[in-house]
Amino acid sequence: MQHHLPLKNKLIIMLSVMASLFLVALDQTIISTALGRIVEEFHSFSSLSWIVTAYLLTTTITVPIAGKLSDIFGRRIMLLIGVAIFGAASLMSGLSGTVEQLILWRAIQGIGGGIITANAFTIIGDLFAARERGRWQGLFGAVFGLSSVIGPLLGGWLADGQSVFGLTTDWRWTFYINVPVAIVAFIVIAVFCPMLKHSKKPVIDYAGAALLALGLGTLVLAVDNTDKIFAQLLESTDISLLTLRLIMAAIVVAATAAFIWVERKVREPILPLRFFENRNFVLIMGVATLFGAAFMGSILYLTQFNQQVFGASPTESGLMLLPMVAGLMITSIISGQIISRTGRYKIFMQIGIVVGTVMVFALSTLTPESTYIYEAIIMTLLGAGLGVVMPVINLAVQNEFTQQDLGVATSSSQLFRSLGSTIGVAMFGAVLTAGLATSLTNMEKDPYVQKLAQSDEARQFGDLTNYDTLLNLNMPETKQKVTVGFKEGIQDMPPAAQQEIMREFTAEQAAYAHKVTHAFSDSLQRIFLVSSVLMLVATVLVFMLKEKPLRAASPDQTPGV
Repeated sequence: MQHHLPLKNKLIIMLSVMASLFLVALDQTIISTALGRIVEEFHSFSSLSWIVTAYLLTTTITVPIAGKLSDIFGRRIMLLIGVAIFGAASLMSGLSGTVEQLILWRAIQGIGGGIITANAFTIIGDLFAARERGRWQGLFGAVFGLSSVIGPLLGGWLADGQSVFGLTTDWRWTFYINVPVAIVAFIVIAVFCPMLKHSKKPVIDYAGAALLALGLGTLVLAVDNTDKIFAQLLESTDISLLTLRLIMAAIVVAATAAFIWVERKVREPILPLRFFENRNFVLIMGVATLFGAAFMGSILYLTQFNQQVFGASPTESGLMLLPMVAGLMITSIISGQIISRTGRYKIFMQIGIVVGTVMVFALSTLTPESTYIYEAIIMTLLGAGLGVVMPVINLAVQNEFTQQDLGVATSSSQLFRSLGSTIGVAMFGAVLTAGLATSLTNMEKDPYVQKLAQSDEARQFGDLTNYDTLLNLNMPETKQKVTVGFKEGIQDMPPAAQQEIMREFTAEQAAYAHKVTHAFSDSLQRIFLVSSVLMLVATVLVFMLKEKPLRAASPDQTPGV
């Protein structure tokens, strides 16, 4: 722990850590726009889910383990390992010759990302006293907000093929871009970040780490793209998706029970059970979990709303989120400064969570008839509320423990937020599917769908009873392609007949679009309502917190860096 480092050194270290964290946060969103190009090159649509889930799986498992290891071996060495793994795996991901290689390197990249995430927020506590941490937590929160918009935009720009230093970019550049930043961050951390040794002999909880990895890994696979990841198993056996998930749930329960038993016995547990005797810790973990689910629901499905309801392209839908990101960044930075000056954090959590809850509920009032200005106002206020809460969650949990437990305490909040996001996205996906199933029944009888099914190019549209296909038919690019193809099919007819047929076709297409758009909008309203309920529960938990004044003096001098 180094409060006595020169301020210049602290600033250099924090900038390098922020750069590393930005890479990790960016990677979670930049890959989304490149996925289409990746599966197109490798001709492996069945592996699409694994490209995303492999990274998520290893990151979720790594975060709590890396947090504990950093308490044992120090933040500096763990951060260097994390940056090195992330940079090397990013390079190898870009060089992948097969989709199997890409999935492998994505998994290794997730390990590096988990180590960085676990230590980036913790190192603030090593360099600054509790009262000083607010402004840095706020800046880190702003980094996450910024990456959520820059990621899709940059990913789409690179994947579309640009000329950079005489080279033409493609999807591989979404990984290559990480390498130079990782190298610079590694050098700066190695040079400026001090190295302190612990007086006690490190003890690693191997059994706890293995059981935690088994439980978390199985949980992620049970809720995230289970049907797609295990499609081959489900097709080749009599096991149903429900049965598979029940088996996986049993494994999670068994691994959790064994983990608790082991953690009670070992000398240096991965996740000390005594933490759960701290009332504030339990409440904050509940807030982190619920907040993670609600935040991901807002970001992910607002993008879907803009595309399906407003007809925006993927790039345009990302730009439409700018008001929320602006609100998030501004309040995240400002609230962090005020918290550092006053030493009070609970009031900011209360205000932020209340505003966020009200605005998530306001999202449920969006309809196809709503204006973008109305949505932008809601998004700005939503971002403002979330921007206050995001950084304070880490600050609050750090304030509950001594320097010796700082790493595992901070990584715990990252873990619970990540689990909340993963489970929340899966839950919201189920809500969306159920809503569409109710609203889009018997769509194969729709005149527009029947006309497409009878066309010579029907196969290119996919299964016209599938909800993904029905939604894709309503996208601007697909509608334009269908219209052009239909015109070419009737070009040999007399002009008068062409006009009459196109008039009828256009009317049927508009009626179809109205059905799909309102079905999707109604389903999203349910998602935002569920999300607002989760936020409401989180609000109750925030008001139950007992605030402890942020320490202005240095914490105990247990080495942490």
